[in-house]
Amino acid sequence: MSSEGKEKKGFFSRLVQGLTKTRDTIVSGIDSIFSGFSSIDDDFYEELEEILIMGDLGVHATTEILENLKAKVKEQHIKEPAQCKELLISSIKEQMDVGETAYQFEHETSVVLVIGVNGVGKTTSVGKLAGKLKGQGKRVVIAAADTFRAAAGEQLNEWANRAGVDMIGGQEGADPASVVYDAVQAAKARKADVLLCDTAGRLHNKKNLMEELKKIHRILEKEYPEAFRETLVVLDGTTGQNALAQAKQFSEVADISGIILTKMDGTAKGGIAVAIQSELGIPVKYIGVGETIDDLQKFDSEQFVNALFTANENAKEE
Repeated sequence: MSSEGKEKKGFFSRLVQGLTKTRDTIVSGIDSIFSGFSSIDDDFYEELEEILIMGDLGVHATTEILENLKAKVKEQHIKEPAQCKELLISSIKEQMDVGETAYQFEHETSVVLVIGVNGVGKTTSVGKLAGKLKGQGKRVVIAAADTFRAAAGEQLNEWANRAGVDMIGGQEGADPASVVYDAVQAAKARKADVLLCDTAGRLHNKKNLMEELKKIHRILEKEYPEAFRETLVVLDGTTGQNALAQAKQFSEVADISGIILTKMDGTAKGGIAVAIQSELGIPVKYIGVGETIDDLQKFDSEQFVNALFTANENAKEE
């Protein structure tokens, strides 16, 4: 097995482990519905709805998934509840598919702003992303523009050294926009492919955050208009509905193009990935399952839904 294969297998087994709690809630519930009902009726769909909502998929996603399922059941004249399971799984995979265009920033000169509240693994995710991009042969510069959190700069510097990329800024209390300004000049001078900005995420003070992001965007428009812009928000996968609430609040102050879901190796509430995508129309683009650079991977709906539903069958195949 290639080292990439090993890395993927290790990642998958940690993802499977992290999703155990959600899987136990959803899968055991679904299996009992599929075996307990003899016909597909309103009660059957109602029970299914309850299980999916309890698994943190949220009302919006659950409604869409069930509508999709009902249409397929009708189309294919399915009579047996047991036959619904595969349809349900493929319905969720369709919901979650991000498509290739989601990673357009990798193929252009780009600026990636990463936002998120303290404690969700934001700075670590910036470091891991830098390492991943560097591994793809990209020139990367990191801007340490989260200047309000003590030690964020030092932590990022460690990651920058580990990833072998340049870092600009990191002085506590410096103006984040001026750090981004300096980083843009450095990125242009070094002909960087990607400028990664670790920006602050103080949601309790949305007005300040909004002003700060506006200022950063003004600098980017003026100094780096040719760069493709991507804004990723980092959320903690163990917080479930709270992560969804944070994503909503951030989407009010920034034009978010993707989500990084971290701590998926803890007792992650995996259904939240489905909920965020459905409610906000923002795709989950990366998931993190641990502390090393390889523990951040692009989101793969097939892999994720398999880990959510059929881990045991899948683990054998892997």
